[in-house]
Amino acid sequence: MSNSKVLGSTLIIAGTTIGAGMLALPIASAGLGFMTSLVIMVAMWALMAYTALLMLELHQHADYDATLHTLAKQFLGDKGKWLATFAMLFLFYALCAAYIAGGGGQFNDKLHNWFELDVSNGLGTLIFTILIAAIVTFGTSSVDKVNRVLFTCKLVAMAIMLFFLTPNIQAVHLVNMPLEKGLIVAALPVIFTSFGFHGSIPAVVRYLDLDMKALKKVMVFGSLLPLVVYILWQLATLGVVDQATLAQAGNVTALVGTLAQVIHSSAISQVVSVFADLALITSFLGVSLGLFEFLGDSLNKNQSKGGRVGIALVTFVPPLCFALFYPQGFIMALGYAAIALAILALLLPVAMVKRSRQLNLQTQNFTVAGGNVALMFVLLSGLVIIGVQVLISVGVLPAIG
Repeated sequence: MSNSKVLGSTLIIAGTTIGAGMLALPIASAGLGFMTSLVIMVAMWALMAYTALLMLELHQHADYDATLHTLAKQFLGDKGKWLATFAMLFLFYALCAAYIAGGGGQFNDKLHNWFELDVSNGLGTLIFTILIAAIVTFGTSSVDKVNRVLFTCKLVAMAIMLFFLTPNIQAVHLVNMPLEKGLIVAALPVIFTSFGFHGSIPAVVRYLDLDMKALKKVMVFGSLLPLVVYILWQLATLGVVDQATLAQAGNVTALVGTLAQVIHSSAISQVVSVFADLALITSFLGVSLGLFEFLGDSLNKNQSKGGRVGIALVTFVPPLCFALFYPQGFIMALGYAAIALAILALLLPVAMVKRSRQLNLQTQNFTVAGGNVALMFVLLSGLVIIGVQVLISVGVLPAIG
């Protein structure tokens, strides 16, 4: 396997992860304090990296181009297939809706501020969606190439931003305790979703031709890079803005505006804004690619130009409609995405791996360590996250953002 493909796949995983989560983390963590959010982030990374390896264990017993839809049918039958289908569609559409809602507003601001084009929010959101859809429709290779450029630009923008934000860090902000105990639990779904990349695993498995050695590296390092970036990002945001102010930033535009005020430089403010754009776009590319591949497999569409355009319409039109009707639905969509992600990234892998180990015990080339104890812990974690989001939805726990 070429190092170029391994690097590109690692960046797809990292780029998928570092997106809406990057922008949602300061909002979700505002009431927690840095140390509390750090502990939760490390725990969520370990949990998601572990289940990504579980997915690889499953893929060794399936066709190289299998999606979660086909894996669920192979190991759990029709009931598992339909549960996976529903949860996958719910997750992907919720995430895409969040990205379009957040990215569309940012894109419209760029059209106005950079090109002095006064277009409606709806038209700006539509143009933004069409541009992303065009890249995804060309396939994984095009997403890889575009993502490499954007991811590099994102790291440069982040480095510049951190350079100017770091001198403003105040130790007193980093030792803040949670404002409310309930916020620690309420923040779990959004922070959990910030580490979600599992929808892109089948596309990467296909891209690397099921090279297990390369794939294990991609999953570990592709998920570890976002954790490092998140920690630096949390230092730069929670350390420079007080809890009360940050807690009021309920969307991407408000967060960018709050950070821009701290820097007191119009040029650096633009860098902050560009970073937010790139964070959304790279994640949107990875997630929409996963949805595109999933729908192509589920609908058995051919890969001709006409067939791919048809898949693209089914992929992008529903979340676009949500974003047009609920332009402020960024955090709300991420919260509900946590339910589907818990099913897909935690509950289903546990169920499928248990079944796979029963069927393929003698032919396992790669088995994730931990045994039944680890699988039970993953299962309980998934149920807790789902339960927390349900309690938030009914008003028992405080809503984030």
